[in-house]
Amino acid sequence: MRYKLLQEGDIQVCVIRHPRTFLSKILTSKFLRRWEPHHLTLADNSVASATPTGYMENSISYSAIEDVQLLSWENAPKYCLQLTIPGGTVLLQAANSYLRDQWFHSLQWKKKIYKYKKVLSNPSRWEVVLKEIRTLVDMALTSPLQDDSIHQAPLEIVSKLLSENNNLTTQDHESIIVAIAPLLENNHPPPDLCEFFCKHCRERPRSMVVIEVFTPVVQRILKHNMDFGKCPRLRLFTQEYILALNELNAGMEVVKKFIHSMHGPTGQCPHPRVLPNLVAVCLAAIYSCYEEFINSRDNSPSLKEIRNGCQQQCDRKPNLPLRLLHTSPDLVSQEATLTESRLKPVIVTSSEIHVEVERNNTTNQKMTANVGNDSEPNLIDCLMVSPTCSTMSIELSTQADRILGCYVEILKMLSDYDDWRPALASLLQPIPFPKEALAHEKFTKELKYVIQRFAEDPRQEVHSCLLSVRAGKDGWFQLYSPGGVACDDDGELFASMVHILMGSCYKTKKFLLSLAENKLGPCMLLALRGNQTMVEILCLMLEYNIIDNNDTQLQIISTLESTDVGKRMYEQLCDRQRELKELQRKGGPTRLTLPSKSTDADLARLLSSGSFGNLENLSLAFTNVTSACAEHLIKLPSLKQLNLWSTQFGDAGLRLLSEHLTMLQVLNLCETPVTDAGLLALSSMKSLCSLNMNSTKLSADTYEDLKVFL
Repeated sequence: MRYKLLQEGDIQVCVIRHPRTFLSKILTSKFLRRWEPHHLTLADNSVASATPTGYMENSISYSAIEDVQLLSWENAPKYCLQLTIPGGTVLLQAANSYLRDQWFHSLQWKKKIYKYKKVLSNPSRWEVVLKEIRTLVDMALTSPLQDDSIHQAPLEIVSKLLSENNNLTTQDHESIIVAIAPLLENNHPPPDLCEFFCKHCRERPRSMVVIEVFTPVVQRILKHNMDFGKCPRLRLFTQEYILALNELNAGMEVVKKFIHSMHGPTGQCPHPRVLPNLVAVCLAAIYSCYEEFINSRDNSPSLKEIRNGCQQQCDRKPNLPLRLLHTSPDLVSQEATLTESRLKPVIVTSSEIHVEVERNNTTNQKMTANVGNDSEPNLIDCLMVSPTCSTMSIELSTQADRILGCYVEILKMLSDYDDWRPALASLLQPIPFPKEALAHEKFTKELKYVIQRFAEDPRQEVHSCLLSVRAGKDGWFQLYSPGGVACDDDGELFASMVHILMGSCYKTKKFLLSLAENKLGPCMLLALRGNQTMVEILCLMLEYNIIDNNDTQLQIISTLESTDVGKRMYEQLCDRQRELKELQRKGGPTRLTLPSKSTDADLARLLSSGSFGNLENLSLAFTNVTSACAEHLIKLPSLKQLNLWSTQFGDAGLRLLSEHLTMLQVLNLCETPVTDAGLLALSSMKSLCSLNMNSTKLSADTYEDLKVFL
């Protein structure tokens, strides 16, 4: 039978005046309080003279208890314990046998644990100490008490023993670790013990203890830990353990097998905490690689100083071991006059990091446009258009480089699991890396594999994380696009990201406007090289009137006509524009109802048959149209009422309608598969005054949000 360990106040005071009963109080912290009667006899007619309060008057430590016994003689008081102490005995009577046994085992445990604390606090011979540790572990494993402290107390005793004795041999270390291994199967090691384990991983990474003892401990940490912030040494131990695995002969293959064991053989990992914990370990390890550089920021240019050319260097503290760069007065003059097309690199070194900065006058021109802006620039802008650096290469020490390579490789492994990829993309969406890592060519080049995996995933919850987490903050899309600090190709990854984003529900004016404002040059260059996605982008910009400047429009048209695929798609655009003008020409009916079971193709065929510039009311109820028909609906300039009841019209179509049908007043979405994601887009439709969302997946929160806007 299992018992709960007694806690403070679990045994209450009660003095029962009965010929065969005697009860007093026990406190289950450090001391036992004893009731001292004027006289005490333990016969059939025992009587007990109590103090006025009924409490014990003096404290008795657990070490003073010589023996604890269950009363078992004939006619003995029921459910009683007998405590033997110097000068007499104390009887404790419980309400039932279970409670009596609980008291008995708790007292035995408390008494023994204090004994082991005393014995192991003053070790003499280590062979005796090791024997006592094994006995202590066996006692904890066989105890009928069921409480976390039953296993934690021995671990804390051993942890204190190791921290106070630094002269132990490696063999002693391993013997102690093996001895306490059974306790670690179901318990996290205490912080001091984690530190000892970290030291062992660093000093003896090839020890069998690492594989045989530490592996199940780390597996338990990754599966059950909820917050490394509460115990950072657990994270550090996990980090050192993985590095120790990497030191084995098979290297990353062993790490890969460990990651696979954490995921499990099925397609779905059964432990939801494994991925967040692994990512936390990876991020902390990568941060540590650049820690010296990060700690030198007090003496390095701020983001605003980088944007403004580091011209305020005299205000910074001198003589720290590492700094970014310093520009000479002559260099500043050259930058101001733009007389040099390329300036001499400046090299700064330290024991850990080498920084090389190249400058060119292209970034100088960008600096001139922003020199009057006093606001702090965002991170990626700083790295992209800094007047003092167009490329920044960072060389880490051998140890830091080894750590970086190991943990970036783990991020790659994590991105290969389909079930982990959505959560991984969400965790990395805010770009949780220091700016020094983003400026490190090796890091961004290795991490590119992870971003490619996100860009190749057809699930919107994955590839949408390529975009920024919020407005005003850049994301991986900007970082790896041409001109971004991490872009090391001719735009292949950028084209892949644009393709997957345009293929989902991001074919919107907002996305196209962003590309036109920030990435029009790269889009035109890739279109000039025949990239079909970029050709489609340029055609959409013309079709949706994204570009206002006539010269830019002519340049886009010239770019399209320079390739076969561009010329073909531009001709198709011109044909659509002619059809659109015909469609929007004044005339035609004001109301139109499609027969039930009509499809997207039927609607397209009907709208191409004549003029519908006057159409104000369109009913597609009970048809088979989908979001694809939105491409045709947005060409109806006068449309005010749209009935989509019981169709397959979804979120992607709603987003398109919200950007183009500015005059729409009535919309019926009853029994459609729309969700909160699409319905929220309707908040931008200021003219909408009637919206039917019965039998949809509308949530209460979204309903309240729409009430505010509509």
